[in-house]
Amino acid sequence: MPEHSTGPHSTEAHSTGPHSTGPLRVLHLAGSAEDDFLADVSLLYARDCLTAVADPERYVALVAHVSPDGSWRFPADLSPAALAAADPVPFAEAVAVVAGLGVDLVVPQMFCLSGMTHHRALLELLGLPYVGNRPAVMALGADKALARAVVAAAGVTVPEAYVVPGGPEAGAADLALPVVVKPVAADNSVGVSLVHEQGDLAAAVEAAREHGGRALVETYVPLGREVRCGVIEVDGELVCLPLEEYAVDTDTKPVRDQADKLRRADDGDLALVAKDAEHAWIVDPADPVCERVWTAARLAYRALGCRHYGLFDFRIDPDGEPWFLEAGLYCSYARTSVVAVMARAAGIDLAQLFRLAVDDALAHP
Repeated sequence: MPEHSTGPHSTEAHSTGPHSTGPLRVLHLAGSAEDDFLADVSLLYARDCLTAVADPERYVALVAHVSPDGSWRFPADLSPAALAAADPVPFAEAVAVVAGLGVDLVVPQMFCLSGMTHHRALLELLGLPYVGNRPAVMALGADKALARAVVAAAGVTVPEAYVVPGGPEAGAADLALPVVVKPVAADNSVGVSLVHEQGDLAAAVEAAREHGGRALVETYVPLGREVRCGVIEVDGELVCLPLEEYAVDTDTKPVRDQADKLRRADDGDLALVAKDAEHAWIVDPADPVCERVWTAARLAYRALGCRHYGLFDFRIDPDGEPWFLEAGLYCSYARTSVVAVMARAAGIDLAQLFRLAVDDALAHP
């Protein structure tokens, strides 16, 4: 199968390897060690994943939940009632509990930096296979400045940019306006702003630095379009999935912000915004932009050292040239996960997508 191919791929030949004599004990690790917002994001996806990949003949689902206060819980599921009924346990005791669960595989569902790095490293220390990218790769992808430098070195086009470090004396370099200002290490477009006037730059930088201490100031790439590209591995080869395009407009929506991705419903629960035809849609694979983006995405995937999957945001300029913006190196295996939506458009259902990563994680822990 060539690396640039897309479309349906059967996984029926895949087995569950050495565990094929019985269902796998799969631990879903959710929550956040850092803040309540990211804990809610985790629950939003992880709850759906538990339902979406449920297959009693293949998997026995177990749950661990981490709270920002550092405590762990081991509820029966991730419903509010089950979480409330589960007793909190300190970290040292939680590690012992995890080690004694007889886990075959872990699905990390934590989106905070600690969850993406320290907690995945803990799984490796415990010798537990898990789906998704390794801690060092997650740390690299979470740092927008480092990620763009790495992919640029591999030949991917990136906008001109500079980093404003933390500290009261931090200054700003000269870059032609307009510019996009964003935190170096924050997701969901938190702290992102478009600056047209020099007098507004300092305030935008300080607003971005509130989320992690460093700001990335990046040349605004004229529209164009904005797309995401998912890449998965099938039998060791890269498969680029159909692109998802997002609603942007030069006059009314030149850049996507947090309001385009998540919102809180009246009852306080998080809800996804960019999941309807008004905000996002799948690009026809025959569109000429696809091959250009797929080429750049494969380079980014290899350069960053991804495994199982990768997700990459690109800005498309008026000439059709893709510019790398950032990497999102996680997939929750919920039905609304971007990678899952793209895979479904390629004829790969969620059960197949999940099984591809499971089989590889067990074969190459």
